[in-house]
Amino acid sequence: MPTGGEILVDCLAAHGVRRIFTVAGESFLAALDALHDDRRIRPIACRNESGAAMMAEATGKLTGAAGVALVTRGPGSANAVSGVYIARQDATPMLLLVGLPPREFADRDAFQAVDLAKMFGGLAKSTSTAGSAAELPALIAKAMQLASSDLPGPVVVGLPEDVLDETADKGAGLVSSAPLTEPSTESLTSIRKALADAERPLVIAGGSVWSATASADLARFAERFDLPVAASFRRQDRLDNRHRCYAGHAGLGMDSSLLAGMKIADVVIAIGARLGEVTSAGFSLFTREAADRGQTLIRIAADADQGDPNYPHATLIDAHPIAAAAALADLQLPDKTPPWGHWRRDLRAAYEATLRYARTPRRVRLDAVVEALSDMLPEGAIVTNGAGNYAAFLNRYFSYRAFPSQLAPTSGSMGYGLPAAIAAKLEFPEQPVVAFAGDGCFQMTGQELATAAQFGAGVVVIVANNGSLGTIRMHQERRYPGRVTATSLLNPDFVALAQSYGCSAARVSEPDEVRDALRRALDAAASTRRPAVVELALDLDDIAPGATLSNLQGQASEGLEAIRASPIVNEN
Repeated sequence: MPTGGEILVDCLAAHGVRRIFTVAGESFLAALDALHDDRRIRPIACRNESGAAMMAEATGKLTGAAGVALVTRGPGSANAVSGVYIARQDATPMLLLVGLPPREFADRDAFQAVDLAKMFGGLAKSTSTAGSAAELPALIAKAMQLASSDLPGPVVVGLPEDVLDETADKGAGLVSSAPLTEPSTESLTSIRKALADAERPLVIAGGSVWSATASADLARFAERFDLPVAASFRRQDRLDNRHRCYAGHAGLGMDSSLLAGMKIADVVIAIGARLGEVTSAGFSLFTREAADRGQTLIRIAADADQGDPNYPHATLIDAHPIAAAAALADLQLPDKTPPWGHWRRDLRAAYEATLRYARTPRRVRLDAVVEALSDMLPEGAIVTNGAGNYAAFLNRYFSYRAFPSQLAPTSGSMGYGLPAAIAAKLEFPEQPVVAFAGDGCFQMTGQELATAAQFGAGVVVIVANNGSLGTIRMHQERRYPGRVTATSLLNPDFVALAQSYGCSAARVSEPDEVRDALRRALDAAASTRRPAVVELALDLDDIAPGATLSNLQGQASEGLEAIRASPIVNEN
């Protein structure tokens, strides 16, 4: 009879799992042994459990099915919390498997013991522990379904060491999948009627689980009704940004024209978008007061049947965003020709204006780097990032294609870019994948360069080095000018560090070097199947899009309220 480890691997393979991101631990040796001869699942040996969990989370974003990480006991599971947090905030399907001490040591202060319910209770959709090897098929099937159903999220399953060692009858294979809830006929009729009566409609597309087909369906819906479509925070690949209906990014540093448009829109249709703090400009948009002024808010979400405490006045439609996009693509036009063509054109023109910036030939600037990369990357390329002011340049100036072209954490979690890029490259090995990271952001998970090199993930990593935790430095200068504390960084030689991992690397310190360096990095990553690192030597003064550090200094006298009203929102 098979061991629990073999049963576990067989169950995961039956659910279509092709990779497990792990840091090996003694508590799940039987599972590792089962993976040795099973060619259906490839174990990816990561350097830290945080990187493994982030890779699993990114896989969930890309595929719509739970990405899987396998970590050990107390320290391993503690390191994985960051990835579970991202999955919770981003509503991403994810399965975290945690090796545990033997069952007989439960509640006896065993070595590296951990209470999974207490550690993950506020983050995971569910935590459970296998009681026997025979329970594993049902337990894994339930976990995979729960991770993807309703509002997706992370699920944690504990695996006692002796459960994986014992043998059991594998029994019949159990595979569960979460069906995509479709919008009702009545719901679609209400949307059609709202559009028939509208003068300034606006669509906001978001949500963690999406697909290339959904992007095409959304484009058909937008074209048929000539609708402007904004992307919610860091969901810019829901519609190709080059499309005439794309109206911009409702993210950090939102363009004032889009902000104004969101305020005066009389019908707002949010497809999958959760309309959180960033997308709603600090919950100042889509309010009850806006509804009283005549704004109709329609939210389409997979958990709409549970209500929405932030927008109790909204019309809620319980449907999966992918299924909703498919249904809306076939929605018929109202009896009259949509009269808002000028509205869509004005919002599009305002978005295109945000892509322009003041050229500064004297130094390397992130806006110019992002523009160059946007021009040279082919269709199908994927761009990832973590958190920091550098990401604001990317989110503003990069022209994202249709899904999947963007992987980024709405939680504002540093260190995400490189692990996410590795997951993307393993999932789409023929597509170029580029990770952006700040110097502080990169150093949180930079050791995963070794993982990328070992497993042939030829990603390009762009390190924006300004010697500072730029976002926090920006706010320090605003509130406490001249009193810089704990935000200056003494960095390693990033080129030498990358080369020590067997990666190609270059430092760019002059603006005319940018395009050649990017091209060489893309070519090297493709040909060697190893990472290529480009370090950008940046001036700290270029702190954010449209702002310089020198102009921010001395603004503390304007008061805390003026600072909080800034369009540039704090992000860790």
